[in-house]
Amino acid sequence: MTILNSERIATVSLWIDGRKAASRSSRMGEVTNPATGEVIRAVPLCTAAEINDAVAAAARAFPAWRQTPPLRRARILTRFRELLETHRSELDRLISEEHGKTVADAAGSLQRGIEVVEFASGVPHLLKGEHAEDVGRGIDCHSMSQPLGVCAGITPFNFPVMVPLWMFPVAIACGNTFVLKPSEKVPSASLRMAELFKEAGLPDGVFNVVHGDKEAVDALLTHPEVRAVSFVGSTPIAKYVYETGTRHGKRVQALGGAKNHAVVLPDADLDFTADALIGAAYGSAGERCMAISAVVAVGDAGDALVQKIAAKAARLKVGPGSEHGIEMGPLISRAHRDKVKGYVDAGEKEGAKLALDGRGLQVAGHDNGFFLGPTLFDHVKPEMSIYKDEIFGPVLVVLRAADLDQAINLVNRNPYGNGTAIFTRSGGAARRFQNEIQVGMVGINVPIPVPMAFFSFGGWKNSLFGDLHVHGMEGVYFYTRTKVVTTRWPESPEAPKGGHMVMPTHG
Repeated sequence: MTILNSERIATVSLWIDGRKAASRSSRMGEVTNPATGEVIRAVPLCTAAEINDAVAAAARAFPAWRQTPPLRRARILTRFRELLETHRSELDRLISEEHGKTVADAAGSLQRGIEVVEFASGVPHLLKGEHAEDVGRGIDCHSMSQPLGVCAGITPFNFPVMVPLWMFPVAIACGNTFVLKPSEKVPSASLRMAELFKEAGLPDGVFNVVHGDKEAVDALLTHPEVRAVSFVGSTPIAKYVYETGTRHGKRVQALGGAKNHAVVLPDADLDFTADALIGAAYGSAGERCMAISAVVAVGDAGDALVQKIAAKAARLKVGPGSEHGIEMGPLISRAHRDKVKGYVDAGEKEGAKLALDGRGLQVAGHDNGFFLGPTLFDHVKPEMSIYKDEIFGPVLVVLRAADLDQAINLVNRNPYGNGTAIFTRSGGAARRFQNEIQVGMVGINVPIPVPMAFFSFGGWKNSLFGDLHVHGMEGVYFYTRTKVVTTRWPESPEAPKGGHMVMPTHG
């Protein structure tokens, strides 16, 4: 991160104990508009002492929030959802401005986040335990789901609102307090959500927002008051977060990278499939953990499919995400754009066929924007870097497979297991695919199978470190711990008399 003279631009605040707070850090980072390359805000890179301030505020708020009845928590979440709805256009613009994605794409991601708030608003039902009468003579047994304490979320740049909303509404609904550290590249939407949550009636200290880089992350991962950490990001950092957090006694869910495959069988509707893959590969400039970045064309599906994708992708309107009619915006930063270009260079050198080259794209009036056009490679081999690595940009690669067996084996050999899809008219082939594929989220003629909020989101293999996925019931399980109570009252006629020196069986 660059150290800025922050006097010439606004500095994004922290949110601690229910109010904006100025940072004491001497280090500042840049927030840029990717469409113009212009620095639009400064963001403080918090010190460990400032992280401690936020955690301390959350710890002070926890006892009272834990004792707040779940129904009252749900009412606050319902008001928060209403405020998110009211301020949709404002949040959409913030997302587009700092990330670069189109306003329409931002709106879709906000909607998916709001759906998690709706799910979390059902918390009185979600926290119900189990009860069994007469497990033994005069003995009853019941279970309770109780909050953990202070929880933390560390979220990526590609979904400034949706991914935080996967985490903190569920954690807070369950009775925890929360410290969010959004990506320093897209900090403003998280601060705005904190303001809206307070307006909804959330008590001070229950939700806090801090900014920063590795120093802030490490402070959260090692802080003794933080009980659980949720993370979404690249696989190397996810592994680091998981290992560091668990080593310090924390519950951790760390979602990592992806190389999502779409298997296309010869019987698929190729026009429908090509349209679906265009959106899945190039939407949000490919900066999605659920983007399709590899197509496995089976049998004779390949040539016709590549021709259709190349023709459709070449017609995509690329430009500033804030402009009407634009279908794909810029990448998040100049450094990332150049890294993605480097992969295109490498693909050519490795011998893949470049069916569509986006490196020469020019967007009129935006020469300093971080743009790269849709790019398509054909006849890619598994040993090539453009297949092995998560590029996280508008680059789609096509591999060939002789049959479904070969396609399934190809996907299952990949170290990632986040999302996958199959395009076919065959129910038998689809059923076999969904049963045998070693991937956490599967789409059948659905290119981006992101589950609804009442299911859980998460991958397998190197796409997830930890046992539980985010949101849905697995999110509730992650943010609570179970207590089992066994009850007997001495005055009951079934109560045994005298002491016993053997293991009770209750039978």
